[in-house]
Amino acid sequence: MKKIIVLALIALVSTGAFAQKKKKGSSKKATTTATAKGVLAKVDNLVAEIKTGNFQVTIDGKDALIVKAVDAKFAPTNVKLSSFTGSGTKLYLLTWTETTQIKTDLKTEDITNVNSVVYEIPNKKQVFSNTQMTNHITEKVFLDRLKTASETQEKIRREGFEFILNADGTITQKNKTQENKWKYDPAKMEFVDAKKK
Repeated sequence: MKKIIVLALIALVSTGAFAQKKKKGSSKKATTTATAKGVLAKVDNLVAEIKTGNFQVTIDGKDALIVKAVDAKFAPTNVKLSSFTGSGTKLYLLTWTETTQIKTDLKTEDITNVNSVVYEIPNKKQVFSNTQMTNHITEKVFLDRLKTASETQEKIRREGFEFILNADGTITQKNKTQENKWKYDPAKMEFVDAKKK
């Protein structure tokens, strides 16, 4: 009997400590999200930011490349801006993640879009873009006509390609059935099929 009481007390204390840690972590996340409106990432003279209804890359604080028009609900995560060299040309990669949830009484869809855009800054041109969507679906399915018995089913649906920036400045796009390789062509100012070049 004493062992049961001791175990119950230990479980109660550890649950309380765990819950307190969770609260601290969630307040940090709220701070990050609250500061996410505005400057999101920087590299060299470029800043990825949300400004006057646009998600944009600002160059030297003056010119801007509009990535997309956004509303007040737009809250990108994992925003990164980095430079790399492709075929001797300095290029910039902007990546970010968008999550949305669609919920009904019987179905919940958690949609995650991972976006990658490559820019050639001197000519202010977008030279490549990629979006990979993952949809995690949780659905209550009735097993009989009278809806007396049900089960919860989960499935994951993927669309688009995974984006991989290789060390040599080439790009690989992959999914379950296909793999594409792209190489930057400075004359055309775009990525072209590496197999055809």
